[in-house]
Amino acid sequence: MGKIKDNTKTLWNHTEQVPIFVYLLRWLVLSALSGAVIGSGSALLLVSLEWATRTREEHLWLIALLPLAGLLIGLMYHYWAGTASKGNNYLIEEIRSPNGIIPFRMAPLVYIGTVLTHLFGGSAGREGTGVQMGGALADRFSKYLHLPTRDHQIMVTIGISAGFASVFGTPLAGAVFALEVVIIGRMRYDAILPAFLSAIFAHLACEAWGVNHTHYHIGTVPSINPQLILWTLLVSIAFGVVSMLFSRSVGFWSRLSSKYITYPPFRPLVGGVVIALAVWLLGTTKYIGLGVPTLVASFHEQQQLYDFVLKLLFTTFTIGVGFKGGEVTPLFFIGATMGSALSAWVPMPMGLLAGMGFVAVFSGATNTPVACTLMGIELFGAEAGIYIGLACVTAYLFSGHTGIYTAQIIGSPKHQKYMDMKGKTLK
Repeated sequence: MGKIKDNTKTLWNHTEQVPIFVYLLRWLVLSALSGAVIGSGSALLLVSLEWATRTREEHLWLIALLPLAGLLIGLMYHYWAGTASKGNNYLIEEIRSPNGIIPFRMAPLVYIGTVLTHLFGGSAGREGTGVQMGGALADRFSKYLHLPTRDHQIMVTIGISAGFASVFGTPLAGAVFALEVVIIGRMRYDAILPAFLSAIFAHLACEAWGVNHTHYHIGTVPSINPQLILWTLLVSIAFGVVSMLFSRSVGFWSRLSSKYITYPPFRPLVGGVVIALAVWLLGTTKYIGLGVPTLVASFHEQQQLYDFVLKLLFTTFTIGVGFKGGEVTPLFFIGATMGSALSAWVPMPMGLLAGMGFVAVFSGATNTPVACTLMGIELFGAEAGIYIGLACVTAYLFSGHTGIYTAQIIGSPKHQKYMDMKGKTLK
């Protein structure tokens, strides 16, 4: 009997599945709670942005008040935000090198700033807002439960994963995005289970509130052949270059406004004047807000080449001068309209080119090719998976070592030439 007891004790001590099961239960509870809260927050955000867009389009005179909205946003962030003003970059830094709890004020500030930006006519997205709200909400559990530093990092990852997944209705992409976005060329696996669980629960919670996500249809997907592979590579190189242009343009407008306007709250004030005048001169609201109607139309109606250029200018200027919101939905708009326009010269279906551009430009700007491939499959179906994957990877390579998240560090360079240029010492 004694021998059997000793064997049982030894088996218990060496059974890896027992502590893993405890780990599963622990993070199942935390992920479910966090996901439910974040998914509900995302539902509120999406409903609010839908209201803001509808109200603006019904009362176009609101665009004239964009400078005042910009001043209000600037004042809020200048006097109240503190470290929260760094946005998504602050979340990335906390995962990589944790310094403390994410300030809760990040959530209401970015929510109010984003709704004001959309209500009065700025060109921005929603991903940044969902992710920042998610990070701030999830990390409250770190404070209330007195979680250790390592768990604090996981909670921030949960916030990114759940926020992204619930805003776009793509739980797989949301989970992988949170794991992939921190370090270029490397994926973190220390939070893989909580990231997937929280993404799923947040997605379910958002849907439970009756919030519907936009559906896209790419239509015909031709069988792959060498000719189409070459065309895919060519157009994806262009997608990557546009991604790089977008990332650098945000920095350009930010530096330019900082150089000539020393008082930060005045930057979105002046920027609001410029945007409002540009909308008035163009005589259209096509390039402000989320631009979802044009985005959807890109899959079946050929767009003009200048559409993606104007959206790029409007969005990078809006974000660069200090308005709030995300960059991802505008990146979708830029990629989809660019792909749609290229269908006039590229012998591939318009819907497929729009879908490829939709995720490829996003991939290049965020340096997350795996997450973007999964997003394409979740949104457009597995039939287009080969084209989507090839487009995302190629755009990722040709966007260079740039990105919209300046807190990203290079874990694995995109090509050997970069290591040669940097003397193999990467910072």
